[in-house]
Amino acid sequence: MTNARAEQALLIPEALRPWITGITSVSVTGPPAQAFVHLPDPVTKIVVRVGARGHRDVVAVGPRVRASYHDGAFPASCLELQLTPGTARPLLGVPAAELVGRVVPLGDLPSGTARRLDRELRRLAPEETAAHLADVLPERLTAAADRGRTELVRAGADAMSVRPGRVPGPVGEVARELAVSERQLRNLFTEGVGLSPKHYARINRVRTVLTHATSAPWAELAAATGYYDQSHMTSDFRALMGVPPRSYFTGRLPTSTPCQSGPRP
Repeated sequence: MTNARAEQALLIPEALRPWITGITSVSVTGPPAQAFVHLPDPVTKIVVRVGARGHRDVVAVGPRVRASYHDGAFPASCLELQLTPGTARPLLGVPAAELVGRVVPLGDLPSGTARRLDRELRRLAPEETAAHLADVLPERLTAAADRGRTELVRAGADAMSVRPGRVPGPVGEVARELAVSERQLRNLFTEGVGLSPKHYARINRVRTVLTHATSAPWAELAAATGYYDQSHMTSDFRALMGVPPRSYFTGRLPTSTPCQSGPRP
């Protein structure tokens, strides 16, 4: 039997859009057929994991700065809630920087909102989750968030992201656009995203390359994503993914390590 992994993006209720950028349902059946990869990811998430026997746990997953390759058991399914930049502190009670590279049980975090959410998510069916969160989260988070700082973090993250026809400018230029100093911008990113603006943009570029690698020549893709040239893209890709692009897309991956099913402190 081979492993089957299915992902489905779920509708985000309008009331959640300031706080949640994506809701993804992932289901897996059968044993893993090959190594799987956790991509570099600048987003903090809440993940509800359900094991093959129905055991459920809820964890906060911090930003990942490099890819990791694993083999071993998958959860039977999980529901991923991708948090908008600036949501970590009001929801979880800690700055995003404290979660980088970590998987933490939601109930272990200092925020009363996080502990309450942990109890709620454990009893909700996946199809009930979005509607419930739309009813309760906006009120809880609006009271806890610093609106001005949150809006600056989100504007900064948007400016440092690759979009069709636009690539991120230098950090200093983005800071001037937002009427803050470079130091203020770095501090905002550290608290609200967990990474520096430069590292956030670096991960965003590599993820864009991963998405569009089969639709454009390497040199054209490098230019479209803001690299100086193809060599610069290859160097960045290798640093974050562990192998150069051609090796990755032909299946020549780094040695995998066993998947840890429980949270890592």
